[in-house]
Amino acid sequence: MEKTIIKESNYRIRNARVIKARQMTAHEKLFEIALEGGENLDYEPGQFVIVSLLGVGEAPISICSSPTKAGSFELCVRAVGKVTNAMHRLEAGDDIGIRGPYGKGFPIRILEGNDLLFIAGGLGVAPLRSLIKYAFDNRRDFGKIHILLGCKTSEDMLFADELDQWFKRMDVHYECTVDRAAPDWAGHVGQITTLIPGVHLESERTFAVIVGPPIMYRFVIKEILAKNIPERQIFVSLERHMKCGMGKCGRCQIQNLYCCQDGPVFNYAEIKNMKEAI
Repeated sequence: MEKTIIKESNYRIRNARVIKARQMTAHEKLFEIALEGGENLDYEPGQFVIVSLLGVGEAPISICSSPTKAGSFELCVRAVGKVTNAMHRLEAGDDIGIRGPYGKGFPIRILEGNDLLFIAGGLGVAPLRSLIKYAFDNRRDFGKIHILLGCKTSEDMLFADELDQWFKRMDVHYECTVDRAAPDWAGHVGQITTLIPGVHLESERTFAVIVGPPIMYRFVIKEILAKNIPERQIFVSLERHMKCGMGKCGRCQIQNLYCCQDGPVFNYAEIKNMKEAI
């Protein structure tokens, strides 16, 4: 397995500023961030950065914008700890530190020319959004695009305005489901696995990309394999507690692999027998 090469500049904290901050749900906030001096972050979909707040600490956050967006990048942050709660108090004009990008992203060159099946659960739509928007911006490079999203309730739905646009696109098959329906929800209700059997796929040319909570993977992958998609054509992004981002602290280690360098994106065929992975 090829390891990610970390650029020398990614070892240092770079000064950055919040350009926009928007509350999306009760727990998630979207930040648009620009590096000092107009420097581009130079990242791939699926990679992450380490956000540094002076006097507070650091936290790994997945990049949710496409690298086709020049001059700035976006982070979707869920308030779950000291650093992320402090981030939720930031507004436009506030300064932050950025390390990275780190990790191995989605294999764009492998995916090009093929059909794509995107499956996201909950906050998993944030890192997957980076690849989805990249595919939209380079639409001629990809075949059919299927997007399946799942969340607990409609109130927990991230990027709701964009999802409505995805639904209206003629070149995309989009479906969304919720675990519990509010009175005004007119869409599908049930686990995300219930959406997969109804999607028509050409298995020999379809690549599945899955991002979501760990409990979701086993059941989603089972349904994908039932559609005769080969194991080598399934990619997942794994959630682990990544602290340093450089394979030094060992907190994200899975047997002989480090999520911060060997991942977070993995080919399912390579990790299917690792019990700690899925």
